[in-house]
Amino acid sequence: MPLFVRGLARVGAEIVGVGEQPAGALPEEVRRSLSDYVEVRSLWDEAAVVDQVRRHLGPRTVDRVECLWEPGMLLAARLREALGVPGLNVEQTVPFRDKGRMKEVLDAAGLRTPRAVRARSGQEVREGAERVGYPLVVKPIAGAGSADTHRVDGPEELEAILPRIRHVDEVSVEEFIQGEEYTFDTICARGEILYHNVSWYRPKPLIGRTVEWISPQTVTLKEIAPELEVGVDLGRRVLETLGFRTGFTHMEWFLTPSGEAVFGEIGARPPGARSTEIMNYACDLDVFTGWAEAVAHGSLEQAWERRYNAAVIFKRARGQGRIQRIEGLETLLARFGRWIVSVELLAPGSPRRDWRQTLLSDGWVIVRHPDLGTALEMADSVGTDLQLFAG
Repeated sequence: MPLFVRGLARVGAEIVGVGEQPAGALPEEVRRSLSDYVEVRSLWDEAAVVDQVRRHLGPRTVDRVECLWEPGMLLAARLREALGVPGLNVEQTVPFRDKGRMKEVLDAAGLRTPRAVRARSGQEVREGAERVGYPLVVKPIAGAGSADTHRVDGPEELEAILPRIRHVDEVSVEEFIQGEEYTFDTICARGEILYHNVSWYRPKPLIGRTVEWISPQTVTLKEIAPELEVGVDLGRRVLETLGFRTGFTHMEWFLTPSGEAVFGEIGARPPGARSTEIMNYACDLDVFTGWAEAVAHGSLEQAWERRYNAAVIFKRARGQGRIQRIEGLETLLARFGRWIVSVELLAPGSPRRDWRQTLLSDGWVIVRHPDLGTALEMADSVGTDLQLFAG
C-alpha cells in the first residue's frame, strides 16, 4: 500500500489519507506522500467516518476516493456518494464484495460461474451441499484469497469442516471446478483496459493453502497462449457487466480440461501476495505508478511490454519456533545468477510464521526468464532445493 500511495504522489496528486492509526505510526514513505491525514476512531463505523471526513475537508473538494484494501471497499463507496465524486457507488461495489451477489449478476448476463448456494448455518451448508453436489467448495461470501476455503468430497468431510468455519458469518457452497486456475488482472481508465496480466497458480490455491510442504507459486505469463484467450474474453465481459471503469482489478478463473473458461471471483483492487511485483518484473513496469496514472490522468503513460515470465515462490520452514538456518540459497544464486531478481526470506532468529494464516509464509523468491519452461524449472528448483529450518 505505501507504494501505491507513493505512486499517486509521483503523478502529482494531493492525497488525504484516512486511517485508524496516529499519523506518527504511518510508514515513513506514506507520511512523505500524504498532504493531509484524517485519524478516525474506527474504519468500521462508516457513518462516523463519512461525517468526520466531510467536516475535516470543510469547503475543500476531492476528485477521487480510492481504496485498494478489500474490507474498505464499501466505506470508499459511501465516501464517494457523500462527496459526490466519480467511481463505484455502494450498489456497484456490493457485487465486488459479496460473492453470492457477484455470481447472481454474472449469471443474469449469461456468464459461466460455478453453481452456488448461500448459507449462514451448518444446516444451510448441508442443504446447499445436497443441491450443489460433491465435490464442492465452501468459502466465505465476503472473503479474500483462499482463506477459510475448503474443498469437500463427501458428507463426512463436510461435517469435519463445519466447526472450522463457525466464525464465518456467511459462506458460499459452490460447485468444484476441475481445471487449472489463472488470473486476469487489469488497470483501467474510463472503461478502457490500459494494462492486463494473466498469472497461473501452481498448484491451485486450494492445494497450496492446505499442504504444508508445498512451496506455492504464482507465475505471470509473458505470452498468453491461444487457449487462455477464453479467460481474457471472459474477464472483459465481467468488467463490462459489473460496470467497472477506473482502477485495478483482480479476477480469478478456471480453465477446464474441455477448454471452457469458468469465472471464479473478482475484486476491484490489485492482487495480493506479491503479484504486483511479478507484474513489474515481467514488464519492467511500475504498476504502482501506472495505477496512479490511470486514476489521476486517465492514461498509462509508461510504455510497457511483456518481456519475461516471472514467478514468485513462497517458502515454508520445516519445524516450529525460530528460523535456525537457510540451506540451498547460495547454490541457487550461483546456478541461476541474474534470473533470480528478489530474495526476501526471514532471517535466522526470526519466529516462523503460521503458514495457514499467510500465503507469504516465511519469505519468497522471485525469478524471471524470457522462456516459460526455463522460468518454471527455476521456480521448481527454488521449491525443492531451498529450505528453511526452524526449531
